[in-house]
Order: sequence, then C-alpha cells, then structure tokens
Amino acid sequence: MSFQTADLCDTHDQAVRVVEPMFRSFGGKSAFHGPITTLKLFEDNTLVRSTLETPGNGRVLVIDGGGSKRYAMVGDQLGVLAVKNGWAGIVVYGCIRDSKAIGGMDVGVFALGTHPRKTVKKGVGDTDVPVTFGGVTFTPGEYLYADEDGVIVSATALL
Repeated sequence: MSFQTADLCDTHDQAVRVVEPMFRSFGGKSAFHGPITTLKLFEDNTLVRSTLETPGNGRVLVIDGGGSKRYAMVGDQLGVLAVKNGWAGIVVYGCIRDSKAIGGMDVGVFALGTHPRKTVKKGVGDTDVPVTFGGVTFTPGEYLYADEDGVIVSATALL
C-alpha cells in the first residue's frame, strides 16, 4: 500500500508523533510501515537475530541501540532473515553494516549510519519494552510509518 508520511501528517496531525530527522535509508524499500516490535540493546545484537528468526507478519523491528556508532547492530545475514520471515522493516538507533547488500534486499532499513565492526555477543537486552529516542517513544503494538521524508509513529493504524 502506497503512502507518504507527509500526507499522513497532514491528514492525522494530532494522531502522529514525528521522529527527529536522524536516519538514513539503507534497505531496498525506501518506504515501509507496520506494527512495532522493540528491542533495547547496547552493542550486542544477539536478540536481533533471535527476533528476526521469528515470523515478522509485516511488523517493523525498532532497535534502541543507545545511539552507539561503535558497532553494527544489523548486517546482511540479519537482513536476509528479515526478508525471509516477512518483516516490513528495521529501524536502528545505531549503525548497520553490509549496506550495499542490504540495499538490494526487499526490506526497509533505517539507521544512523554504517560501521564495519560486528557487535559482541552477550545475549543481553530487553524485548518488547517502550523505547525512546528522536523525541518519540516507540511502544510495542503501535504503528510506524517511514519513507524518504522521515519516520512517524501512531497509536492506531492509519492505513
């Protein structure tokens, strides 16, 4: 379903929260939307893998990586899992790697930037908890819409 975040803001101004402009688009899909699933992690992407191994059912994985730019939270192997398991997109408050490969995948991926180093593997983090960055709280079950103009969140589905 085609949409534009600008149009959604115009139509549903009081219902949407707009994330501060900070993300770059890396995935093969420049626009994506879906219900939110969250992870709160720091420089450890073990839970990212285990989450993307589950059926996405059109959801968007929002990863609060603490804004770290020292490691990549998502790489091409995790991108393949996202596509295979039906995730609509991934938003990373942190970095990704393998950006060229991810750019050819049928999934939306927004992140702060890229970094070639993979994360440590401790298996530490929280799943499906509210996370806050970019001036917005992302609550599991709410809806995220992302495109070339930015990222917005709504408590209810807008499409």
